[in-house]
Amino acid sequence: MNLGHTRPFRAVLSFAVLLIVLAVGVSAQQPDDTIVFNTALVQLNVGVVDRQGRAITTLSRNDFKVYEDGVLRPIATFEPTESPFSLVMMLDMSGSTINFRQQIQQSALRFLDALAPDDRVAVVEFNGKGVKTLLGFSTDRRRTAYAITLATGAGSTPLYDALKFSLDELGREGKRRKAIVVLTDGVDTKQKDADRVIVQKALESEVSTAIKPEVNSQLISVLNDADRQGVAIFPLALPSGDPKRLPLSDSLMTAMYTAARTRLELLANRTGGQLHEVRRLDELAKIYPIIAAEMRSLYTIAYRPQNPGAHDGKWREIRIEVARAELVARTKPGYYAR
Repeated sequence: MNLGHTRPFRAVLSFAVLLIVLAVGVSAQQPDDTIVFNTALVQLNVGVVDRQGRAITTLSRNDFKVYEDGVLRPIATFEPTESPFSLVMMLDMSGSTINFRQQIQQSALRFLDALAPDDRVAVVEFNGKGVKTLLGFSTDRRRTAYAITLATGAGSTPLYDALKFSLDELGREGKRRKAIVVLTDGVDTKQKDADRVIVQKALESEVSTAIKPEVNSQLISVLNDADRQGVAIFPLALPSGDPKRLPLSDSLMTAMYTAARTRLELLANRTGGQLHEVRRLDELAKIYPIIAAEMRSLYTIAYRPQNPGAHDGKWREIRIEVARAELVARTKPGYYAR
């Protein structure tokens, strides 16, 4: 064997192996891999109140017990109420909101004043032209305020496309606590068209129950993504989407708007958020600070499920217990293991 040729070959081989090792090491540190690892944990946003409804924000990890399907699970991570959020502020700029844009923007600006300094906020608008980020995640409130004033548009309402988009944006925020605050009438245009087909085919006596709001692929997809990241969704439901306030008494339209409002309730309840129905536009300025206070009263708890690899699509019931009997905990009722 010619040793003079062997040494260069070994040097090249060693260098190639080193490159492979470095590449694997870099790949293991990518954010996507971190997110995949975290999917083995179930993340909960938990609010605690006393019997008078006052928020309790001074509890510790040892004050909580988490049960999945009746089985006590160990708490893997615990975030106290003062931990910062990454938040997407979603603004419905479709044609149905065109007459009260000033109230929407002024109220959204007040919301910024109620947030904590370390909360990172992104602004997303959605309208007939699609979904658009007006500002990425930032703690600069002046830039965020300016982005809110840029929100405009008309046309259709791609609500669920915007929710998916916002969840994708939050996926890049790592392990921070996450929330979406969405101002909308809740009437997604594509889903409204699909609901119309259902009620038009239904018997007159069955119109009110023909639509099954929870059996909806777009809604389920959003809920699954929110479950994986532990995102709390807070819808502000505008009066233009209220089925009780339609200008004409039409059973088909009432059924469609009722289904849309029910889906907003599901978005909130299944993610540990809260639905706020806006009865009058002058209430907006009060509701945004209430949501900020609700966020500030949430604990974030993650636990490992009993069978993390069992993606059988079955419902897993979640129950939270607090050490003090006079306190009541609220979180999402469970999740589907998909």
